[in-house]
Amino acid sequence: MRLTALLAVLSLIAPSFAADPKPLLPCTIYRPETNAYYDISPIAVQPLVDHKKAHRDDRRESWHVRGYDLGVNFTLNFCAPVIESIEDAVDIDKSLLKNISAFYEWKGKTYSIGQTSTELVFRGRELSLNYTNGSPCDSPSTHDRRKLKDHDDDEDDDDDKRKDDKKKDDDDDDDDKKSHKGKSSKDNDNVRRKSTLISLACDQNLPSGKAHVSFIGTSPDQCTYFFRAKTMAACGGVKEPPTGLGAGGVFGVILIIFLAVYLLGGIAYQRTVMHQRGWRQLPNYNVWASIFSLVKDIIIILTSSCARWLPRRQGYNQLPGNGRGGRGGRPDDENRLIDQLDEEWDD
Repeated sequence: MRLTALLAVLSLIAPSFAADPKPLLPCTIYRPETNAYYDISPIAVQPLVDHKKAHRDDRRESWHVRGYDLGVNFTLNFCAPVIESIEDAVDIDKSLLKNISAFYEWKGKTYSIGQTSTELVFRGRELSLNYTNGSPCDSPSTHDRRKLKDHDDDEDDDDDKRKDDKKKDDDDDDDDKKSHKGKSSKDNDNVRRKSTLISLACDQNLPSGKAHVSFIGTSPDQCTYFFRAKTMAACGGVKEPPTGLGAGGVFGVILIIFLAVYLLGGIAYQRTVMHQRGWRQLPNYNVWASIFSLVKDIIIILTSSCARWLPRRQGYNQLPGNGRGGRGGRPDDENRLIDQLDEEWDD
């Protein structure tokens, strides 16, 4: 009964050592329905360290996506800032330029469409990543006059019309600057800002660390931009995130628990059932005693064999005797002693 209770207690303690709950790493998530583990960090582009040699498969620039009908190209990264250097962005503080994860350029200006985020979200079966707090969104009236045009669009437009559009844009920019300067910090917090929503889909045909990113569309006010990324990293799996204990640590914990159960359970059985006392309370005492005796004999044999190789004095030195037994008495005693030792050794 006591042994059963002891085993039950140890079985409850073992999981607490082997699987200590750890917080999720950045850019990872468990799917609630299946408990599958997702890690998107393999497709996050990281800047190369100065002393690190570039591998041929290492990306040296962020992911680029064509905007098609918008006439702009987007640059984005996953769970990390873009590795391109951004010196200025529309209405983005200098201290936040290094946290931009998606942007586009238009008319010589850089527009941020989201700051870095490492939080993945499951909406139903869809895995998504959301960036917020980009550049301010255009007002509806301004947006109607600021439709993005294709850079290669060279249709027959009147020169005067282009000049008028440019003048209107400049006027609008001046108005925006004045309005932003006149706003207090409280009003600035209420400004709607651009954001990015990336849908992550599984594609097992792509190699690890690769992704196919495409632009899906934008909201009517061009305030939210939608992308779709196909990658093998979005397929999920059963791989557990790294824990504090490695394979060796888990094996060590299991071994310690096994020895504790063997020792404590054996002592309890020998003491209560077999009524043993002292060292005989140990489980399998006779086996361990014989093993200890064998090891002791082996050590004696090895030390005796090594003693033969030690340097010793050649010949015998006759010590002065007491006169009893004559000259031949002492050698006979030595011979008898040697014969006796040989017989004991043979036994």
